[in-house]
Amino acid sequence: MTGRISIEVGFPVVAEGRHPSKAVVGERVPVSVVAYREGHHALGVQVLWHGPDGMERARTRMQPEGTGLDRWQAVVQADAIGEWTFRVEAFDDPYLTWRDAVLKKVEAGQGDAELVNDLAEGATLLAGAAPRGRASESALVRAAVAALRDDALPVGERLSPALALADLMWREPVRRLVTPSDTYRVRVDRRQALFSAWYEFFPRSEGAVLPQRSGTFQTASKRLPAVADMGFDVLYLPPIHPIGRTHRKGPNNSLVAGPHDVGSPWAIGAADGGHDAIHPELGTAQDFRDFVATANALGIEVAMDLALQCSPDHPWVTEHPEWFTHRADGTIAYAENPPKKYQDIYPLNFDDDPAGLRAEILRVVRHWVDAGIRTFRVDNPHTKPLDFWHWLISEVKKESPEVIFLAEAFTRPAVMHGLAKIGFTQSYTYFTWRTTPAEMRAYCEELIAAAHYMTPNFWPTTPDILPESLQFAGPPMFKIRAVLASLLSPSWGIYAGYELFEHEPRPGAQEYVDSEKFELRPRDWELAEAEGRSLSGFLTRLNEIRRRNPALHWLRNLRFHDCDNPQVLVWSKTDPESTNTVLVVCSFDPGTVQWATVNLDMPALGLEPDDRLRLHDLLGGAHHVWGATGNAVRIDPFLDPAQVFTVERLDR
Repeated sequence: MTGRISIEVGFPVVAEGRHPSKAVVGERVPVSVVAYREGHHALGVQVLWHGPDGMERARTRMQPEGTGLDRWQAVVQADAIGEWTFRVEAFDDPYLTWRDAVLKKVEAGQGDAELVNDLAEGATLLAGAAPRGRASESALVRAAVAALRDDALPVGERLSPALALADLMWREPVRRLVTPSDTYRVRVDRRQALFSAWYEFFPRSEGAVLPQRSGTFQTASKRLPAVADMGFDVLYLPPIHPIGRTHRKGPNNSLVAGPHDVGSPWAIGAADGGHDAIHPELGTAQDFRDFVATANALGIEVAMDLALQCSPDHPWVTEHPEWFTHRADGTIAYAENPPKKYQDIYPLNFDDDPAGLRAEILRVVRHWVDAGIRTFRVDNPHTKPLDFWHWLISEVKKESPEVIFLAEAFTRPAVMHGLAKIGFTQSYTYFTWRTTPAEMRAYCEELIAAAHYMTPNFWPTTPDILPESLQFAGPPMFKIRAVLASLLSPSWGIYAGYELFEHEPRPGAQEYVDSEKFELRPRDWELAEAEGRSLSGFLTRLNEIRRRNPALHWLRNLRFHDCDNPQVLVWSKTDPESTNTVLVVCSFDPGTVQWATVNLDMPALGLEPDDRLRLHDLLGGAHHVWGATGNAVRIDPFLDPAQVFTVERLDR
């Protein structure tokens, strides 16, 4: 913006202010601007921070970066969910201009006669100052004015009280030529929008009896204590709605289903109902409410899948054929992603009756919100119009601002980022396909740069994706990917079976063989624990470390450090309010002991270059003393593939 003083607000601004940026309650939100004016007059810049009620909550003086590039920065925080706003004001700071000039003249040895005008101008300037603080501060200003005007005093004594007001006049400046920026919005969500640990299971598999008896919400509720004990606080359920019969898929996505095959939960809709109904084999609406209540009592929030597509048997197909795309022969087009075909699914057409379809989808979402759901994992949002999502999320949040939407969009970067910008609270990412330290570091740095609008959620696997790195590398790689997902990102998740090292792929694909998407898959959790074939204890420890260390609750504080081994990644997170710092050294090699020499970026840790550090390994229990450079570390993937340190500065 160009006014009397030029202001260019760069961060956190999304799409030139068309969409709000994102934050959560208590998060330190950096504000960065470029502000400048002509000449050599001192400039002041402030952030004015307003709550959802429109009332000013803070007025924070921005600090110059000191790089000579006219960049200014400050940090603001919100204490409630809702839409906050901020604007930046730049102003001429006559006190700072006067003080700088006087100090330079005194240092140059100029005498009393040459400072006469400066003394008078300083007295006039301070006489107009009106600190809003304590009466004692006003008294200090009055005393400084009196000293400047007392020509019986030596010039040093006349100047000293006025020069000593620097801190006060920084907080309570005299502001002239005040120039405001535009006003920008920040959507503030609850803390779980940023910091969460997700667990996904199919309720029909929990308590199922092969070959055909489905699990229910009642049997699935027996798995909830184990999920809670591992430290997961969000339970994501794939679609729980009736499943169509027409073109139902069989095991391994086969085109022909047998009479007892359960089909894909994503083929939503049958004679029993559509998106607002529950599959009768899972239970009743009351069973579902009881399941949600049981989870909530254990500290788990239930997340539902919002999959906006229909089986050919969905009630919408006959009641609203205009909501679907019709081919030249009059048939409804099923979903395709060539060469893949999804004959059991009809995609929705959002253009023929947008008002009617939007109203119905909003009704469905509100139905589940009324049933106690506050988090939705949205299936393939990149295949629906972005303006629809922008509208839906805004409408839902008007009545229920606490609702969270996770975008499952493994798609082109521009589309993925676009979905985040228009309102999705969290986003799936490319984490799964970043398999070297260099790739992971570069990708995480991209995410940090986008943290004002995009919140990542890292998943090592999903029911759709079994990456090659987990197919052949054995249990150490499962530990490695869990460390990376849980300690790089504030939000992470696993799909049930990860703790059992499930790794058998469908030949030639990065997918599970005998996928749970198409068949029941009961697991004997107790036997796996008894036989030592479970990663649950390690996952529990990771989630415990996350909970107990506030530094791991944030994204913007992620910093990387250098080491001499390309198989090792080193990063840290620091929480300035709690002074908690966590440093992680993680190997990407599941089969070989790795040594590395680590050099720390001490300013990133809030430390001086010559500080000494006491490190405590939260996984292995060892203690170390490190400095800035030359720190040796040994990682054995068959024990722990990472060392996770808390960091404290040693007293000198």
